[in-house]
Amino acid sequence: MKSIFKNVFLITLFTMLTRALGFFFRIFLSRTIGAEALGIYQVAMSVFMVFLTVVSSGFTLVVSRMTAGYRVNEDKHSIGSLVSACTILGLVLSFCLCLIIFLFRSVFTNLFTDENCINILIILLPSLIFSSIYSVFRGAMWGRDNYFALCISELFEQVIKIVFFVLLLASGMTAIEYAMSAAWSFTLSCVLSAFFVVLLYFFYGGKLNRPTKIYKTVIRASSPITAVRVVSSLTWPIVALILPNKLISAGYTPTQAISLYGIAIGMTFPLLFLPSAFVGSLATALVPDISMAMTKNDKNHIEKRVHSSMDFAMFISFLIVPTFMAIGDKFGLLLYNNAISGKLLQFSTWIMVPMGINNIATAVLNSVGLEVKSFSNYLIGSIFLFLSILILPKFAGINSIIVGIGLSTLISCILNVNMLKRKLNIKLSLTKDLIKFSLLAIPTLALTSFVSALLSYILPLFFDITISTLLGVCTYILLCYTFNVINLSGMWSKTKEKIFVLKRKRHNQSTL
Repeated sequence: MKSIFKNVFLITLFTMLTRALGFFFRIFLSRTIGAEALGIYQVAMSVFMVFLTVVSSGFTLVVSRMTAGYRVNEDKHSIGSLVSACTILGLVLSFCLCLIIFLFRSVFTNLFTDENCINILIILLPSLIFSSIYSVFRGAMWGRDNYFALCISELFEQVIKIVFFVLLLASGMTAIEYAMSAAWSFTLSCVLSAFFVVLLYFFYGGKLNRPTKIYKTVIRASSPITAVRVVSSLTWPIVALILPNKLISAGYTPTQAISLYGIAIGMTFPLLFLPSAFVGSLATALVPDISMAMTKNDKNHIEKRVHSSMDFAMFISFLIVPTFMAIGDKFGLLLYNNAISGKLLQFSTWIMVPMGINNIATAVLNSVGLEVKSFSNYLIGSIFLFLSILILPKFAGINSIIVGIGLSTLISCILNVNMLKRKLNIKLSLTKDLIKFSLLAIPTLALTSFVSALLSYILPLFFDITISTLLGVCTYILLCYTFNVINLSGMWSKTKEKIFVLKRKRHNQSTL
């Protein structure tokens, strides 16, 4: 337990630091290169991420699982052979994908709204090769429970990316030059990160051995994982190719269309994932807990755990929703100096609620072996996303993607929750709690909006937002406590009990 606590604390600490750096870098990137360059970069990146998923997603998971299995018998030779075999497979696959892009370059050029996107994609291609190496060695360290090496490598990649982007900046650059600088910083960070991970692997005692007849096993194990994740990742490249063209058909110029796409995807939507930093950690911890309860057939534990986890997801989401609804426009100005991104944030912030619930539902479904069913629900929700961006741009402009993502997330969430109730045969009524959280959000929203309006006359924008946000968060927590929506005293009692148990264990250990 001590080891698990240490690993969880380490991962959480580094994850929060890495995400914080990434968040502030995205703000800096958006403000520096502008909406048009960000749009070009995001469109090219969305296509590139599909190819990156092919060379990285399946190998990382398979290598980690097989490494963990070999560790049981302390079979270091097989681990070395596995890493060698997967590295060769990854390199061959990544070279083939690069060759496909070069051979069909004209096809990709015609697919993009802006012809400059193909240049960005070409710059990103070396990342495929080095990411294939990175994913294999990272999977090997994951399977060996070397969490420190995993965390430090991710942090290293984020820092290097920021450093290279700053070094590549120059005054008077055009939109495409800014986008190319962002692409080069990504590629160079992948190159150095690959070398860094390999060095860490050998530093912690890893070895490479001659590959054995393990290729078929690896391919057979990684193919289903890769296929599911590739299909999932195809959603955004298709959106990136369709939406700008639909905006142009609706009367926008190509520059306006690509800029609006960059604002929505590059500026607004990253803010919607703020609750995921907390809900995602709970979802990760929930998987083994539910799996053990399923083994014990402890239906009561599963029902309580799932319900309390979804309540937590709703509480965290609604903690942010009223503030973004009230002063989201000001956040757009403060973070990106862009009024449109703030308006889009106000309009889309409600998506956080079904997104948070869906994170928990998906994690539980995965823990009980219903990954394919969950994926089918994702595909059903995606139909509404595509219908929205095909039909609504003429009437709603860039807001069509918000409607689409909102409907997609909401429908997937409803389907996943219903599947949980049906497959696990548990009672799960969220409507009453959802209404409570929603009603308490209304006065919080009104108070935050009112206070911010007053402060805007006497304080700079930063202090206006800071004070209003803190007031809104504190008000919502106080309302939840007052109306017994959350039990702070019960949480404090459990915390004190855990502290007492830990102290007694330490005392007993010291006296032995």
